[in-house]
Amino acid sequence: MDDKDKIRKLFSWSSSLTEGNEESGGDKAMISSGVVSSPDLLAMETRNGGMSVGLADGGGGIVNPAFQPPSLLSQQSTVWTRRQQAVCVRHAFKQYGSASKPNHVLSNLNMTVAKGTIYGLLGASGCGKTTLLSCIVGRRRLNNGQIFVLGGKPGTKGSGVPGKRVGYMPQEIALYGEFSIKETMMYFGWIFGMETSEIDDRLKFLLEFLDLPSQSRLVKNLSGGQQRRVSFAVALMHDPELLILDEPTVGVDPLLRQSIWSHLVQLTKDGHKTVIITTHYIEEARQAHTIGLMRSGRLLAEESPRVLLTKYNCQSLEEVFLKLSRRQGSDGQPQEAPLNIANNISLATLNWGKKDEPVYVTEESGVVGLNFHQSKEVLSQETNGVNAQLADMQMMEPEYDSSCCEITTRGKTKALLQKNFLRMWRNVGVMLFIFALPVMQVILFCLAIGRDPTGLHLAVVNKEMDWTTMECPIYENCTLSKFSCRYLNSLPKETVILDYYDTPEKAIDAVKIGDAWGALYFTENFTDALVARMALGRESDEETLDQSEVRVWLDMSNQQIGLMLNRDLQLSYRDFGQGLLESCNQNPKLADIPIQFKEPIYGSSDPSFTDFVAPGVILTIVFFLAVALTSSALIIERTEGLLDRSWVAGVTPLEILFSHVITQFVVMCGQTALVLIFMILVFGVECKGDITLVIALTILQGLCGMCFGFVISAICELERNAIQLALGSFYPTLLLSGVIWPVEGMPVLLRYVSYCLPLTMATTSLRSILTRGWNLLEPDVYLGFVSTISWIVLFLSISMAVLKFKRG
Repeated sequence: MDDKDKIRKLFSWSSSLTEGNEESGGDKAMISSGVVSSPDLLAMETRNGGMSVGLADGGGGIVNPAFQPPSLLSQQSTVWTRRQQAVCVRHAFKQYGSASKPNHVLSNLNMTVAKGTIYGLLGASGCGKTTLLSCIVGRRRLNNGQIFVLGGKPGTKGSGVPGKRVGYMPQEIALYGEFSIKETMMYFGWIFGMETSEIDDRLKFLLEFLDLPSQSRLVKNLSGGQQRRVSFAVALMHDPELLILDEPTVGVDPLLRQSIWSHLVQLTKDGHKTVIITTHYIEEARQAHTIGLMRSGRLLAEESPRVLLTKYNCQSLEEVFLKLSRRQGSDGQPQEAPLNIANNISLATLNWGKKDEPVYVTEESGVVGLNFHQSKEVLSQETNGVNAQLADMQMMEPEYDSSCCEITTRGKTKALLQKNFLRMWRNVGVMLFIFALPVMQVILFCLAIGRDPTGLHLAVVNKEMDWTTMECPIYENCTLSKFSCRYLNSLPKETVILDYYDTPEKAIDAVKIGDAWGALYFTENFTDALVARMALGRESDEETLDQSEVRVWLDMSNQQIGLMLNRDLQLSYRDFGQGLLESCNQNPKLADIPIQFKEPIYGSSDPSFTDFVAPGVILTIVFFLAVALTSSALIIERTEGLLDRSWVAGVTPLEILFSHVITQFVVMCGQTALVLIFMILVFGVECKGDITLVIALTILQGLCGMCFGFVISAICELERNAIQLALGSFYPTLLLSGVIWPVEGMPVLLRYVSYCLPLTMATTSLRSILTRGWNLLEPDVYLGFVSTISWIVLFLSISMAVLKFKRG
């Protein structure tokens, strides 16, 4: 059979298929005059009968169905056929906002990117290009529709997308400015599983090809165009199967722009690499094999540049876009027209045929139109045999090369850890402040909190004094005279400063105007009345009792100072009475109340407020310093675009969290050590228990705060929102956790709320270890550990869930 007979037989077979379709559904096949220089031809699919693929090879047999020349695939293909495309999008819908007021970004979009081609995606800002690309790389999910990328669905196991099969260059720079060019390449190279030697070799080529400066230059010190070239180099680093480039030639001189396009064309020559590129240089896109014109979430056309110019009789692609936009309704919906543009794909834009002689498929037909020129082989088997053979193929899932898709966690972890530690190392000033801050907080707490006030003025009116000499004699023996002077002398000198006045009214006025914290009044018969009171006992008359009293007026507006003065006045009177009785050879117990306080079981008889607050303060400092360290970590990377780019490279939320936990844990351990050293060793905070338990609980609380910071960082989009949330959580936690006031002093309902906070049970536990010396067997101790670990697990789970949700 010669070539003419073969072609005639093929057309006869196509004709019968078309007639069958017309009988059943009226579908039409369109065959345009084009040239296909390949000896292997794809067969086709019908909408009714499932007719699909199968061309004869040079030996007269069916070719391997896994090999599909990209230029002849139908838009209305089966699942199996769609997997053979580089990218295949079908009936894609994507919307944001509420159900009542949705913002439709993608509306029934269909797109086909054949393997081994350059696909130019053109459209105005806000038309949905970035959303579409993010769905292709697996960063977002469609509300409805299907996407196949390199044979699999993005995000599924083994698909390699997101991962090393895709090279992604976003529109923003999406690089860390503190990294050098080499460090940037090392970071992404390790993520993609490359060896250091491979990265070095690839880096040399990219530096020369993209005309980049020294590899030691920091990214932040590069010009805008150079930064974009570094971003482009990152996408090319691992030689991916699919390159997705968002405005790669912005800020690039014309010579380098042409060099980039030449390189992209060279990459796709062998059919193993595919490029999707967006650009606002519309005429530049003429060099693409296929162009998709996008507006209002739809593809207006999907053809080769020459076909578009010819079909719409235009001189430039801008004119074509304008003409197609006018055909579309003002509400973004296509008007009814005989033209079927949205889903046509030009198949002659590759090396399989001439660009001016397209082969394409209409939406009305399920049969691929075929053009032949110098074609040597045709289908040589009966359609029944082809259908039977290919029906099985359509049901087969694609087999992935796991070595190509899977990247070791070790390489990614190495890259992430190096990135985090380099960020800290490049910010030495910030790191010094991070370590100095807890030391300053501990010093300020220990010096400012819990100490007794000093230098408090008391206004004294003593009628027993000699106002001419202003002398108040003090007798140490059993002299029954000037008891008021003896009592005043027993007041603590470092705490009280005595200011003398001649009348009670003036002393009280001094308190009213803030010159004194209290006023004391001794009558002129104070000593005699007190002796008579002690002698007569219950026989004392009212006047004797009244004259023997010290009258005190205190300023209780400041509770702590007022209570402390009240305590000192009473204790000083006890000391005065015991000293007087002892000097008179009497039992000093007569001067004390009939209650005997023994040595405390825990703590001291003169407790310090510092010892009570210190356990809670230690945990609060460590907890919220850890929150401050991590609450903006992910936000900064997200703002820079580095987080999204790492996700597209295949990094998982678990790996990101793990790397941050490791790096921040090192910093947090240093902060914890400084806090405990200054608290216990420098300022002598009481520690009667096992120091190992103290260290373990403090580190766990720091880890808990770190995880809480990750929750804030994952939830918040803006850094200021994260700061507000972190600060907003500080005071409720501090006030309700029993740090500065016992939980038992709260209302019952609020007390249960307090027990649910991360710091409450941990504070009780640490206080029991420090002041009571209890071990891990006591409920008050081990419950603090259990509560802290539970919060860590909860916070990590929430962080993982939020990151997975935002990752798409």
